Amino acid sequence: MPYEAPTHTVERSLRATTGAKVIAGVDEVGRGAWAGPVTVCAAVTGLRRPPEGLTDSKLIAPPRRTALAQVLQGWVTAHALGHASPDEIDNVGMTAALRLAAVRALEGLPVRPDAVILDGKHDYLGDPWRVRTVIKGDRSCVAVAAASVLAKVHRDSLMAELGADHAHFDFGGNAGYPSPVHQAALAEWGPTPHHRLTWAYLDALPQWRHLKKPRTWAEGGIPEIEGQLELEL
Repeated sequence: MPYEAPTHTVERSLRATTGAKVIAGVDEVGRGAWAGPVTVCAAVTGLRRPPEGLTDSKLIAPPRRTALAQVLQGWVTAHALGHASPDEIDNVGMTAALRLAAVRALEGLPVRPDAVILDGKHDYLGDPWRVRTVIKGDRSCVAVAAASVLAKVHRDSLMAELGADHAHFDFGGNAGYPSPVHQAALAEWGPTPHHRLTWAYLDALPQWRHLKKPRTWAEGGIPEIEGQLELEL
């Protein structure tokens, strides 16, 4: 599929208008999954020419994406990952969980960034971070695209590890998203310790509905991305 390669246009704009020197691109993965954490990567790339084929991780075939992530680990100036667990998602909601994971990633960088480019139109970070939101930033901004690939590959690997003790769910194949195999396993075996238990998929499983946890928070209404329907409402 043809695509336009990401550029440093937003980074250059931030440097010119705000004086920012260290700019981190931030992207998340796992928002629409039924199981596993939500994972955020913060990547600092500078203004160097990116590796060939860099774009939104969803547009890259898995083998190529894995190989590209290995290249990116040595190419980026710095990167760090942050996670919010299923329990945290259940306890505080997705918007707050995204902020937890993003702050953990940003604070994991060796230098605090002067500005952050956040994929999407919703700023779930807020103060004290200086944020520029960019719709489809994972396709247009080099730093965000790098964060997208690194986050996706890392979380996919993590889900495969978590799935080792739950083979029926095929977490290595679906990364916790509601594939037919995953849904069939839920119906037969019920949720694992890695499932989010405030979500509405349990309403369709009468034998496991008693495990659903009540929400104690009001969601902020950030819509799903990654082309997946977030079946929690």
